[in-house]
Amino acid sequence: MTACRAEWMLASVAALATTQCGPPPGAQVRADVQTMNREQTPDKLFERGKAFASIGDLTRAEQYLAAAVDAGGDPKVIVPMLLRVCVEARRYRAAIDYGENQLKKHPQDLKLRVLLGNLYAAVDEPLHAREQFELVLAQRPDDAEVHYVLAVLLRDTLDDIVQADRHFREYLRINPKGPHADEARGSLLKSVP
Repeated sequence: MTACRAEWMLASVAALATTQCGPPPGAQVRADVQTMNREQTPDKLFERGKAFASIGDLTRAEQYLAAAVDAGGDPKVIVPMLLRVCVEARRYRAAIDYGENQLKKHPQDLKLRVLLGNLYAAVDEPLHAREQFELVLAQRPDDAEVHYVLAVLLRDTLDDIVQADRHFREYLRINPKGPHADEARGSLLKSVP
């Protein structure tokens, strides 16, 4: 073997050795998993969801916000934004699913119940909408706005003008000069001054 050929072989072996050296494959996998875990924290997922929502990528926003909730993020902060993203994307059924899941954990969240009632009305499920509104009124009987939306649902969708009349009257009792007072008065079975 010539000296030139021997030097070439040694250089080839040295080059091969340097490309094969480095951390063992298991160490690289562990490092990649650690990086991924740092990137999958609820806060980072929530921030990414907000960022995608701000640029109008509602699909990715929904995915990141849902992942943030699943990763243990604060649902009181994340779920309202998640529902808003779904509503903006006209994904009412998805919003209902997220809302219902949240209600299983927090059944006393009346604000969420009102939103769910409106979502059910939007997807033409008036009986579910009515149920949500009635559950709210059982806890907050003097909520004029809920009486109003329930009255409109009863009048326009469920054709129950007697019950609609009852809720329009409650709305007027609670908020006689409210923004819907004229419509409520006009919808009564027997007018009141």
